[in-house]
Amino acid sequence: MPDHISSAYDAELQDLRRNVSEMGGVAEKMLTEATDALVRRDTPLAQAVIGADARLDVLQRETEEQAILTLVRRQPMAIDLRETVAAIRTSGDLERIGDLAKNIAKRVMAVSGQFQPQKIVVGVQHMSDLALGQLKDVLDAYAQKDDRAALDVWQRDGAIDALYTSLFRELLTYMMEDPRNITFCTHLLFAAKNIERIGDHTTNIAETVHYLVTGENLAGERPKNDRSSFETIEAET
Repeated sequence: MPDHISSAYDAELQDLRRNVSEMGGVAEKMLTEATDALVRRDTPLAQAVIGADARLDVLQRETEEQAILTLVRRQPMAIDLRETVAAIRTSGDLERIGDLAKNIAKRVMAVSGQFQPQKIVVGVQHMSDLALGQLKDVLDAYAQKDDRAALDVWQRDGAIDALYTSLFRELLTYMMEDPRNITFCTHLLFAAKNIERIGDHTTNIAETVHYLVTGENLAGERPKNDRSSFETIEAET
């Protein structure tokens, strides 16, 4: 990025990048710890994840307010304008990822003490690992303005959807086999759906990186493989 005449302008853009980077670190940590809490049945860790969401909310508000002030004061154009808009978009997606990680942690609190089929919990952990890998990669792409890496994340979104569909089917089977599994499996199903939504938000960030680098919106439909609605129909017939 070339230096601007005003060093204060450069500092403002750097602050935006720093805020987004910090938000990314908080979101990654929340997702990792929420999943660990679910796998280990660790309610204190789940409570810590819930508490961490407040920091992400503060950072998102600060980023949005700072970006708006930059737009008003500097009236940026070209790459500078796109970077300011990208910071607003990305901070919004990261804040939402934090909300979804917090929701997973709340599910941990809800199922505390209940019987948990470990095989199913491991399936959710695998989903979370895929989503976390995509989140890390897209944040690197954002920091480095790497359109190719962003497109790679965008194309991988279907893998999380496919795993969610498989897990959905397995959870339905557990619930039909033994009614005692219904409560736990329902909470786990919501946790898995939160992870699937996190994958969607990483895809949003990938699209934002493409816009930041090229100035164009990404054309074409996302690679989606979520067939859970069809699985419901099939299970009922």
